[in-house]
Amino acid sequence: MHINLDIFKIQSNNIAPQKGRILIAEPFLAGNYFNRAVILLVAYSDKGAVGFILNKKVDFPIHDVVSDFPEFEVPVYIGGPVSTDSIYFIHKLGKMIPGSIQVTENIFWGGNFDVLKSKIDLGVVKPSDVRFFLGYSGWDSGQLEEEIKENSWLVNNVEDEAIIKDLSHSSWLDFVKKVGGKYSIWENFPENPSLN
Repeated sequence: MHINLDIFKIQSNNIAPQKGRILIAEPFLAGNYFNRAVILLVAYSDKGAVGFILNKKVDFPIHDVVSDFPEFEVPVYIGGPVSTDSIYFIHKLGKMIPGSIQVTENIFWGGNFDVLKSKIDLGVVKPSDVRFFLGYSGWDSGQLEEEIKENSWLVNNVEDEAIIKDLSHSSWLDFVKKVGGKYSIWENFPENPSLN
């Protein structure tokens, strides 16, 4: 019997990586960080790329990570394997946070952390306005393109609300379903085929 392994070859429908797009890990991509990860690219150029894993939540709130942070019930996510001792954030607050970098029409990356804390303390910022990450995912020049050629990542467009909402490890399936087509078969593959 001949098995068609083309189901694992990624054709990104001519969607190239760029700021504001997502990377969806192929079903068996190894590693604790990238296994079934969905990554938002916040920076992309010929010098490299930076992104945050959107669907790997940790079990403690932001004020457990940052000691002088106001009480604020919002989860923290693992952003990637680089600088995991630092906190990063994306938000919908736009230029209300000085130094923010626009990623999509309504999503911004970073900015003045003290201003953000102050606005949270004043009750101006809601938990649905911001996402926090420990660490980030980074690629040197040409590295991400090589990984895409190796069928590690499916590149796709994403709506702003899908980025900022509360996601979990199982959200990977939701993003695969949105791509649809031949990738629908990915939904049925167990996370660890050797356990079947």
